[in-house]
Amino acid sequence: MSVEQAREWLSVAVAEARLGLAEGGIPIGAALFGLNGELLGPGHNRRVQDGDPSMHAETAAFRAAGRLRGYRDTVMVTTLSPCWYCSGLVRQFGIGHVVIGESATFTGGHDWLAEHGTGITLLEDPQCVQLMTDFVTARPDLWQEDIGA
Repeated sequence: MSVEQAREWLSVAVAEARLGLAEGGIPIGAALFGLNGELLGPGHNRRVQDGDPSMHAETAAFRAAGRLRGYRDTVMVTTLSPCWYCSGLVRQFGIGHVVIGESATFTGGHDWLAEHGTGITLLEDPQCVQLMTDFVTARPDLWQEDIGA
């Protein structure tokens, strides 16, 4: 996967993150793509909006994609390094590759995923870093709740 393609797909996840923020939620977005570039499912963190602690961005994108015969030939794109919960989802269903917008504000399970055969593209995108930095500064209480601190 080229960096250009990863950045293009990341723009979908960033739009989802901004949508979540506009809804009063946590600005983390994700999208599941097929290797051919087909958007299978977009999603954003909806923990606040739905009152559901399991509705992380990656989970929302995965659910939006629906049932597939297999996930090895899919790419999960997320604005933030996936937490252990979402990393487990990637491993459980064998998602082949994860594109990560940034890991500066939260270092999730992407090293563990890489150690277990999942392809990782880490972009450290300034737009994603700024989105999370602004949110963590504005809503430290909600951020601490989200990361289980």
